[in-house]
Amino acid sequence: MTPTRLDLLRWQLDLTWSLLEYHLERLDRDDVGFEPAALVWTVRPDADGDPTPDWSDTEPDPVPVPTIAWLTWHIGWWWGVALDHAQGRPPRERESVRWPGADAVVPWLRDLRTQWLRVLDGLGEDDLDAAASYPVADDPDYSVGHMIAWVNAELMKNTAEIGQLRLLRAAR
Repeated sequence: MTPTRLDLLRWQLDLTWSLLEYHLERLDRDDVGFEPAALVWTVRPDADGDPTPDWSDTEPDPVPVPTIAWLTWHIGWWWGVALDHAQGRPPRERESVRWPGADAVVPWLRDLRTQWLRVLDGLGEDDLDAAASYPVADDPDYSVGHMIAWVNAELMKNTAEIGQLRLLRAAR
């Protein structure tokens, strides 16, 4: 049987998730907060003690090295917004996405995956051709299929970054 486009996108997500899960299973508190350079983006307590990710609306030069804490918050942000779009909800604002902390971050990410799988399970092949606006707006050719492929690519990129940081810390 020839796999459908949806089958291939799901396979790609499952492959990417298995690579992320490899690192999540081995992640510890020290990995999450590891700062590999003097210039980093991480999650810091704000004036009220709430965990707040570093951010700039324009890309700094040089670009700070993200910590695993920042990367996991970043996944939570973009995946949460993708879920909002896919489920027809108003997309959440970046500032409203709270990092749950080192002890709760792995279940948080696993829950995002579970929610995303529910979205994928509710789609049919024809749904992939419907228009989408996240993360690309104002492109009439951008579809739900493109958005799912983007989620897979973004997750793979963030997985590689998390893995590299975890391995770098272990090698030190």
